Amino acid sequence: MMKLSRFRFLRHWVLGLIGLACVLTFAACNAGAPSGDTESPAAGAESPAAATTLTIAIDPTFPPFQSKAADGSLEGFDIDLITAVSEAAGFEMNLQELPFDGIIPALQSETIDATISTMTITAERAEAVDFTRPYFKAGLAIAVPEANADIQSFEDLQGKTLAAQIGTTGADKANEAQAAEVRTFDNAPLALQELVNGNVDAVINDAPVTLYAIESGNVPGVKVVGELLTEEFYGMATPKGSPNLELLNQGLNTIIDDGTYQEIYQKWFGAEAPELPDSAPL
Repeated sequence: MMKLSRFRFLRHWVLGLIGLACVLTFAACNAGAPSGDTESPAAGAESPAAATTLTIAIDPTFPPFQSKAADGSLEGFDIDLITAVSEAAGFEMNLQELPFDGIIPALQSETIDATISTMTITAERAEAVDFTRPYFKAGLAIAVPEANADIQSFEDLQGKTLAAQIGTTGADKANEAQAAEVRTFDNAPLALQELVNGNVDAVINDAPVTLYAIESGNVPGVKVVGELLTEEFYGMATPKGSPNLELLNQGLNTIIDDGTYQEIYQKWFGAEAPELPDSAPL
């Protein structure tokens, strides 16, 4: 059995994710997205969204990436990141709260301009929206009660009752497990609470989110077991063909190059940021 602290687990990613490439993967690892390589505007050229306010969707139920502080303000890795990206690229932003499963339809209807919402880049999603270059390397993990000794791997989930957040790669992976039942919830905290309440045997969810919930004491009596099930990359997304995609990539490239990304990563995860590819692997 493995019980890892958030910081030790994240340091393990930085040093060991190459070794996890042989671990069973799903849609997130088959991710496809348009290349994030962009060139800076030519001297004197105006940014494609200069003097523009972008409406950017978030789902503030996913700490430590995005959540609400006690005073109602937004906080998290994603919040700090998109703030830095907007400053680097020179646009204003209007953050709009939406449930995760409503974000892609909102992008397709162009009622929002973009999202930063811990959205895993997958080939299926890339058919509906355009993704920036990856902004975070992650993966799926299995969470079980601390007293559970029966579940050690993905294969052990067969015949069990599982929980996951609706519309996520965690839910997709749970549906592959030949479980007796898969219960989906509007957000990850609700799925994890179902585990705490003893109503499900395991939760499949993004590892950094689950580990943060355990470390912070929000889900007592829970542990992570086994290896990461996938290697995933989060991306910001825009409607298909949006000129704002280039703008977001420009801002993201800038903060990666100037060290701002590393500072934000260190603040929230207490570890050195892993190197990010220019695009998610197919």
